[in-house]
Amino acid sequence: MMVFFLIAAYFMPAEDTGVIFQPADQVAMMVIGAFVAGGLLLMARPRVRADTHGIEVRNVITARWYDWADVHGVSFPDGAASARLELPDDEYQSVLAVQAVDRGLAVRHVRTLRTLHRAAVLGP
Repeated sequence: MMVFFLIAAYFMPAEDTGVIFQPADQVAMMVIGAFVAGGLLLMARPRVRADTHGIEVRNVITARWYDWADVHGVSFPDGAASARLELPDDEYQSVLAVQAVDRGLAVRHVRTLRTLHRAAVLGP
């Protein structure tokens, strides 16, 4: 995406459309491209890490660590786009790293998370 905006900025003054493009317009096009590329890169940020002690959920902006004792369960409701952690007081934490579009892979990940949760809560 950034390359597209750089190319567009480079070729802006070459086209005679009746509008006069200045170097500031080219710089603005590159800055807009940087913001768009950065926004798209945020979509690649979600991650989940889990072990026998707890789970770290990193979504687009935030990252949180939960002990398994604080998690009531791992679910993937029908029609939902992503898995979620069931927390106390009827709260939920979306796990954007496990998406419905991943199909079989998402099922395996949810089963693995449930196994880790069960082992941590019930003990070995």
